[in-house]
Amino acid sequence: MGRRTNYDKQPTVPVGPVSACHVGWPAIAERLQGLRSRPRCVLVVECYPGVRVDEVKRAFTEGLAPSLVVDARQAYRHGSDVERLCAPYLGDDPVFGRMNRLTLGDFFDPGRQASLQGRIEKMREGLAVVVGAGASLLADPDVLVYADMARWEIQQRQRRHEPTAIAVDDHAETPGAQYKRGFFVDWRAADRLKRDALDRLDFLLDTNDASAPKLIDGDDFRRGLAETASRPFRVVPFFDPGPWGGQWMKEVCDLPGDAPNYAWCFDCVPEENSLRLGFGSQHVEVPALDLVLQHPRELLGDAVHARFGAEFPIRFDFLDTMGGGNLSLQVHPLTEYIQDRFGMHYTQDESYYLLDAEPGAGVYLGVKEGIDREAMVRDLRRAQEGGFRFPDEEYVNRWPAKKHDHFLIPGGTVHCSGKGSMVLEISATPYLFTFKLWDWDRLGLDGRPRPIHIDHGAANIQWDRTTSWVERELVGRVEPLAAGPGWRTERTGLHEREFIETRRHWFTGTAPHDTGGGVNVLNLVEGEAAVIESPTGVFEPYVVHYAETFVVPAAVGPYTIRPHGAASPGEHATIKAFVRTRP
Repeated sequence: MGRRTNYDKQPTVPVGPVSACHVGWPAIAERLQGLRSRPRCVLVVECYPGVRVDEVKRAFTEGLAPSLVVDARQAYRHGSDVERLCAPYLGDDPVFGRMNRLTLGDFFDPGRQASLQGRIEKMREGLAVVVGAGASLLADPDVLVYADMARWEIQQRQRRHEPTAIAVDDHAETPGAQYKRGFFVDWRAADRLKRDALDRLDFLLDTNDASAPKLIDGDDFRRGLAETASRPFRVVPFFDPGPWGGQWMKEVCDLPGDAPNYAWCFDCVPEENSLRLGFGSQHVEVPALDLVLQHPRELLGDAVHARFGAEFPIRFDFLDTMGGGNLSLQVHPLTEYIQDRFGMHYTQDESYYLLDAEPGAGVYLGVKEGIDREAMVRDLRRAQEGGFRFPDEEYVNRWPAKKHDHFLIPGGTVHCSGKGSMVLEISATPYLFTFKLWDWDRLGLDGRPRPIHIDHGAANIQWDRTTSWVERELVGRVEPLAAGPGWRTERTGLHEREFIETRRHWFTGTAPHDTGGGVNVLNLVEGEAAVIESPTGVFEPYVVHYAETFVVPAAVGPYTIRPHGAASPGEHATIKAFVRTRP
């Protein structure tokens, strides 16, 4: 199958010395003890949804002995009022909601908010601690601590049925329902407040590890983000099992063997992944989204930022079916559909790049010539009802797939990866808008049927993407572009309907690159290791290993990539994605 590599599961951006990172509640309290010497001080601890507010409040109360403690949750609306506020955006679908403009202030009851603000204002001397999601809306802080939370850790807490929502107790909800609320409501509202807080926070508090909370100064946090935006970097990947998952990542990425399989890896999805900022032997883990919010122009480039705002539009993830099963048969929405129904302004166009494949592997892509579309939808509904196997071979093309093949999948195209494939999925990033059509008569890992969305799917399937069209437009589109001493470049996609462009570079020597004023996302798809270097010394040489995804910020400009180390002989290759900004 694969081979064990030096794949780094905990990439870190070095920022400062270990002395700059205060680990454990006693050390954190000691760092903040000086606040008690002020005649009057309001310490606000703004908490991202998912942070254990009770734990933080207790630690600051015991460690600092404040004169006043205010819990922002006391200002929230009643749960029933919050449910009515969120209902138009959550709806009753188990997966999909609607994007919106809610803010943390919308969760506050005006009377309760005014009462708490009055209590804080009346305190003439001593230390006040104000804590919770939205705490900074209750007082103008003398000192602002931001307790941040990695999205992956929030999901782990949801799977343990911990409450993670704003103003409602959601611990009895399914993890999927908790995630949906976070994605469409809570995280959006919190990120709007965070965007302003990043510039003015005095301290960053990392509570991802309950046994080892960590505090760093705001200036060190911002310096770490600025450093990251000026050099190649990797986000922290995370791996998850699934009903169709395989065994390739377990071996190649040296993952724990206690999971039955690994289906997904988010290797570069900055809204979901995190960054590790290193302080000697310690590190602080923060959402990679903080970098996007704080340095969008340096990271994305002016043209990409102008088009997408502070959103990272390129997604790299792994789909492992080596020794597993087929993905669900699916389709992604058309642009106008995702705009009208869900409030997103672009859709999940994507592609499958084959990192590896077993003999006989295949990719399902497009419908066959001359099929009866009504019959196909009818058979999908029969299969959903149970007792009937959807005859995929009658309706959907299955293309043979081998290592380094690249299949293009614009929105509206029926598709899925077949078993025996290791896919690097290169796509746009609306995240969860996948309409499953059929799931091969299986249950999820929780023993429940996975949600199927035939109505949404049928409304988006492009029935003219038949065998001949797919073969011409989406399969095997490799175009040689340029070559030099020890390198050559090919265009492998994406389709003209998609805004992402890809380039594959093969190299035995030094291959020249340039961000061209836009963010580049790359993966080392062949070779043991490579080193990224700046011809002008803008950044220190950066080493990546096989299958690792890395980001080169737009601000970097020219850079080179070459094989690294004596143990990395032969021809290497990277696949690079960037936003197409010119016709």
